[in-house]
Amino acid sequence: MSTVTTLPVRHTWTVDDLDTMPDDGNRYELIDGTLVVTPAPLLRHQRASVRLAFLLQRACPPDLEVFCAPFDVRLAPDTAVQPDLLVAHQDRLTRRGLDGSPLLAVEILSPSTRLVDLNLKKARYEVARCPSYWVVDPGTDDAAASITAWDLDGDTYTQVGTVRGEESLTLAEPFPVTIVPAALVETHRRR
Repeated sequence: MSTVTTLPVRHTWTVDDLDTMPDDGNRYELIDGTLVVTPAPLLRHQRASVRLAFLLQRACPPDLEVFCAPFDVRLAPDTAVQPDLLVAHQDRLTRRGLDGSPLLAVEILSPSTRLVDLNLKKARYEVARCPSYWVVDPGTDDAAASITAWDLDGDTYTQVGTVRGEESLTLAEPFPVTIVPAALVETHRRR
């Protein structure tokens, strides 16, 4: 006998509704009351996530902490996201995750998340006043990996850097770190 999981019919979702989502390997997020469901990431995405998390962890000061998805960040009663990576003050963490904006949110693009990460999530992190937002494109066999970083300047994001392939990018926020996109995804590099 098989079971069918159905979701309640709603016009606007809240963070409390996330507790009713099935544990099925998908990522469930809310952005301004809209449910966003994404599948598990692909190999290049996972490789970039692990290597960037390691790089961030090595540079992270003791009062901050690096987390990988899935990790709930509740930005508002109708908005809960799970950035691929984030950096937050340890004293702002809760049992459930983080209430409020992290110091840094990082999204790693996948074919199914590209538009959401570059538009909807970027705008929502900006409204929530997340100080730094990075987007990593893990590339393909035919296209080089890249990273683009924005820092909050007043109420809007200003691009502070973008590099591709073997180029390096040194960022100051939330702490100094240098990133080479190719090193995040190439199979011949061992860490």
